[in-house]
Amino acid sequence: MSHSIEQQVISFKVDKALWNALEGIPNRSEFIRNAILLALSNVCPLCGGTGLLNPEQKKHIEEFLKTHEIVICKKCNHRHLNCSYTEKQNTKCI
Repeated sequence: MSHSIEQQVISFKVDKALWNALEGIPNRSEFIRNAILLALSNVCPLCGGTGLLNPEQKKHIEEFLKTHEIVICKKCNHRHLNCSYTEKQNTKCI
């Protein structure tokens, strides 16, 4: 028995600059699919890719940052979270 994946068509408008940039790509559909899948696999787990935190998320991250810090990696120069919990603190690492 053959299982085929039903495909859906999605269309969207682009400005002239993006149209020109995509013009030379031989298989634009495949390129766009791959770009979307890559973007979705790199979405921030906290904001879900919106770039914004709602008030409840903000409270959670503020509480989390009491025992953690945002640091810049010396190797790749990108931000990441680091646990700053010590035995002397009276709080648990989340």
